Amino acid sequence: MKNKKGFLERYFELSKYNSSVKTEIIAGITTFITVAYILIIIPKTVSEPFEIMGDSDYATKVSNAVFIATCIGAFVGTMLVALYAKLPFAQAPGMGLTAFFAYSVILNMGYTYSQALVIVFLSGLLFIIITGVGLREAIIRDIPAPIKAAITPGIGLFITIIGLKSANIIVDNPATLVSMIDFSQWRNPDFDVTIILEALLALIGLIIIGVLNYKKVKGSILIGIVATTIIGIPMGVTVFDNFNMDIANKFGDFAEVSFMHLDFAGLFDANDIGGSLFTIMMLVLSFSLVNMFDSLGTLLGAAKQANMLDEKGDVIRMKQALMSDAISTATGAMVGAPTVTTLVESSAGIAEGGRTGLTALTTAILFILAIFFAPFASVIPAAATAPALVYVGVLMLSNVKDVDFSDMTNAIPAFITITFMPFTYSIANGIAMGLISYCMLKLFTGRKKEIKPLTLIISIIFIIRYIVVSL
Repeated sequence: MKNKKGFLERYFELSKYNSSVKTEIIAGITTFITVAYILIIIPKTVSEPFEIMGDSDYATKVSNAVFIATCIGAFVGTMLVALYAKLPFAQAPGMGLTAFFAYSVILNMGYTYSQALVIVFLSGLLFIIITGVGLREAIIRDIPAPIKAAITPGIGLFITIIGLKSANIIVDNPATLVSMIDFSQWRNPDFDVTIILEALLALIGLIIIGVLNYKKVKGSILIGIVATTIIGIPMGVTVFDNFNMDIANKFGDFAEVSFMHLDFAGLFDANDIGGSLFTIMMLVLSFSLVNMFDSLGTLLGAAKQANMLDEKGDVIRMKQALMSDAISTATGAMVGAPTVTTLVESSAGIAEGGRTGLTALTTAILFILAIFFAPFASVIPAAATAPALVYVGVLMLSNVKDVDFSDMTNAIPAFITITFMPFTYSIANGIAMGLISYCMLKLFTGRKKEIKPLTLIISIIFIIRYIVVSL
């Protein structure tokens, strides 16, 4: 055991980052628990269009197949980040791109599941090419300083609203778009009181994490999640009714429906889908742009929060991290997973002290084990993981102090970046609208020399994408 521990310390350079094997493993477990909800949501999202179209049997097969594919895609991507990039980030299919994959590409545009996977696969190949030639690194370097400064607080607000919404503290409201849960509804016999209990449990969890952190308890986020899960048992929020261990059936559907089922011939047959090569190209570009800026935003935002930037302000081993993202997108599509991206929830593990690839290695192992033990992970309610996201949001929002509000040509793009992330539920939209507004303000105030060529090109591409493709 001593030799093994020594190897891990040497390979991941733990002492260099003032970390330890214990800290990294706890951080990896925290990341996994925080993102485990995707193992339920991703399969449900991808299969729902087929339910809507009335093919329940195929929807069940797709759900089972995508569950296995999600675990494999997340394992491959996170393992690459761990061993190649040696960074503490997790990768898995992202919620925004999965929704686009399911509802826009399959349900609204009429592509089959296998054809949609080809589009994701092609976007992965495009990723590999532009990463290999260094274009993605160049884009990061050319992102204006005000936008870079706004990314971390923007992501902080974004993951906060994810947490608040998943815990039902924030709910839909037709009049105001969103509102806080009405706690007084507990007196209404027709109201599902569980929703109120979930919100209360999440608030309790946030207090627990805050107190533990103030007292400098190691593993405060993980302890808070576990404690909140236990408190949720007598409240009826933590339930044990999802223990479906039918693994053989899931693997059967995986082999039948998704594994290596890329329908190239069907995709490029315009007569069948009523599309065109231009439409396919724009879809590939849309997946690529959104994934690229989601990943870039997560890497920059979380790395800045953890002081994992080099002297130039770039993420350490950034090219390796981006290449891991690119490869996992292509390989994920081959097994049936929607676009694999760097998960913003990785910030929870980083806040727990994760600084190296050992954090990601731990998370990757848990992803592959989840194929067999997912029912146990499903016991942890969203109300228990939501406080971790809100707490990390608090930490990341503190970086708003780095935004320059004295110059409106910088302040407005920064503000747009920060606010568009939570309010459009997309990191990519925040960065894109920030870049577009930055270029326009600099151009119309006679300061066009401050606009770097790549910034202008990317802004124009995003404008075209917004006009042509709905996402």
